[in-house]
Amino acid sequence: MTRLLFAGTPDVAVPSLKAFAADPRFEVAAVLTRPDAPTGRGRKLKPSPVKAAALELGIPVIDAKPRDPGFLDTLRGLDVDIAAVIAYGNILPKDVLDAVPLGWYNLHFSNLPLWRGAAPVQRSIWAGDTTTGADVFKVGEGLDDGPVIATMSVELTGRETSGELLDRLAHEGAPMYVDALARVGEGTAVYTPQPEGDFAYAHKITVEDARIDFTESVEAIDRQIRACTPHPGAWCELHAGVGDDTQPTTLHVLRAQPVEPGANPNAPESLAPGELKTGKRNVWVGTGTTPLELTEVKAQGKKAMRAADWARGARLAEGARLA
Repeated sequence: MTRLLFAGTPDVAVPSLKAFAADPRFEVAAVLTRPDAPTGRGRKLKPSPVKAAALELGIPVIDAKPRDPGFLDTLRGLDVDIAAVIAYGNILPKDVLDAVPLGWYNLHFSNLPLWRGAAPVQRSIWAGDTTTGADVFKVGEGLDDGPVIATMSVELTGRETSGELLDRLAHEGAPMYVDALARVGEGTAVYTPQPEGDFAYAHKITVEDARIDFTESVEAIDRQIRACTPHPGAWCELHAGVGDDTQPTTLHVLRAQPVEPGANPNAPESLAPGELKTGKRNVWVGTGTTPLELTEVKAQGKKAMRAADWARGARLAEGARLA
């Protein structure tokens, strides 16, 4: 049986933790995760999803940072053979990498070397990729550039959000991850170096990145909205219209879809970028090409709701627009 250290923090890492814990080839000696973080209005400390899962499974938890004094002694005291790391959130220095005999292995949500970095799923959707996947690679001092030992690919529908795709890859990738590390422990893993070249990098998406520019094409805006859902959330400002001297308010767009010609006889054929048109059951906004239908939104200070319900309550004046 291979003794394993599991390092991870958010929900996306939980399926893999549970898969390792359930597999008789592994003993999960401990879980390494980020410290409890303040959340909500009361700013109460809340454990990470991985810590909560580990406690339910009865696995010891370490929340010290890899560069903290004494961390190396704690790691060596675990006497683990191998380490799995997925969405952990801290950089692992060389002495920490070297302290685990068989090494550290990451489950990364792209087919490397494409989309190395912090937001591979989001960037893949935003770029309009038709396929993506997940790879298991050995972690080194470079950025997601270690040799790959397992890979899987999936077809994209062109309608999924980044949250939906991450959830899919997290669940489908977990069995591959477990089997790959089992092969490492057995000495049968095959290490394939990543190709050299200049490949697209998956930079983290900031709040400002997520602001919608309605002069872009409807396809580009649709991809942006899906890439930014649920985090950080695609957004714009509502300018309420003629005679309204209030400040613009923030509107998050949670779901939308390009208007298909002929699908709805009431849908406008064209609107100026940011121009709003409402119907009893629909809300449309103009883009740099054809209109976009908003289906779910979240207004500033409000809960998420159907776009048509929001529009009725917002009492939009003539000339209301999004920018």
